[in-house]
Amino acid sequence: MAQYFATVARGLEAIAARELESLGAQSVRPEFAGVAFEGDRTLLYRVNLWGRTLFRVLVPIAAFRCTSVQMLYREVRDIDWENYLSPENTLAVDCTGKNKQLNHTHFSALQVKNAIVDRQRDQFGVRSSVDVATPDLRLNLHIHRDRAVLSLDSSGSSLHRRGTRPAVGAAPLKETLAAALLEMANYSPEIPFLDPLCGSGTLPLEAAMKAANVAPGLFRDRFGFETWRDFDAGVWAQLKQEAKAARKLELPAFVGGSDRDADVLQQAKTNAERCGLGGKIAFQCADVREIEAPCDLGILMCNPPYGERLGDRQQLGAFYKQLGDTFKQRFKGWTAYVLTGSKDLAKQVGLRASRRVPVSNGGLDCTLLEYELY
Repeated sequence: MAQYFATVARGLEAIAARELESLGAQSVRPEFAGVAFEGDRTLLYRVNLWGRTLFRVLVPIAAFRCTSVQMLYREVRDIDWENYLSPENTLAVDCTGKNKQLNHTHFSALQVKNAIVDRQRDQFGVRSSVDVATPDLRLNLHIHRDRAVLSLDSSGSSLHRRGTRPAVGAAPLKETLAAALLEMANYSPEIPFLDPLCGSGTLPLEAAMKAANVAPGLFRDRFGFETWRDFDAGVWAQLKQEAKAARKLELPAFVGGSDRDADVLQQAKTNAERCGLGGKIAFQCADVREIEAPCDLGILMCNPPYGERLGDRQQLGAFYKQLGDTFKQRFKGWTAYVLTGSKDLAKQVGLRASRRVPVSNGGLDCTLLEYELY
């Protein structure tokens, strides 16, 4: 059994922990902005393939006291890097966290890189090149107080990049947050789902992928672990084949999205086609005032603009009121969810929230408001 650590958005640790347990992870422990867990290599691959709320899956290889540049360099240089990469392999280092002595993440990452390539030069006379985009080995250094943890990054690029969305509208939700919002709303495939402000389609796409049992990692070009020395191509091929076979051909219930911007709605349709859901999601070009409930009950969810400037706020107040009126008049029997970063605008909805869940959206403190529509 190996030790792993999945990084997640702040506040989503408990949701991610439940997801990891459902995928077969052992000894699951939520921590700040992440979840520690244990498992074998097959689990590592499976979590990358199926994780909906995770950013990265890290494999810690060293933990050490770190209170100076010299200490960091020395500890990293002492690691047997020849077990992980050779000079012809490319390398990249990310850093998160800091302390008083190491307070610049780029500088700390540079020290890790220097320690590795200096060791290589001494041993082989040549060194690895840096490739920040698609390295053979991506490393993550995390510094907290006087401790540092150095990990291999098995994901490569962040898992929120599903590979299904080349087209994005303005200020899109991250897919990982969209998946977490669906969990907060207790969404399940047999419940109809509609986003009346869907933009480039993130929420309906995540709902449809869950409903059709589509593994979100199936459409990515590559994962970090695929260029590791111990990569098991047979196990990976089998996991992907099982994921393809597990997909459902039809959605059990209605999934839809509407937006008044025809161009951005076309992006949503393109994104749906890329993940094999073309024609499965009911997209409609319509203003909020025009939409009707497609079924007697279901989940409405949207992420309306929050408005940073005063003029926007005044205009948006009327829009939020219209949103509340539409929900109340046309969606009796449904449960509505509104993600907002503005308490003032939330009041304009004019409905009593039955639940308020704090959510961090790209560093903004937001609230997911739940409205039961009778």
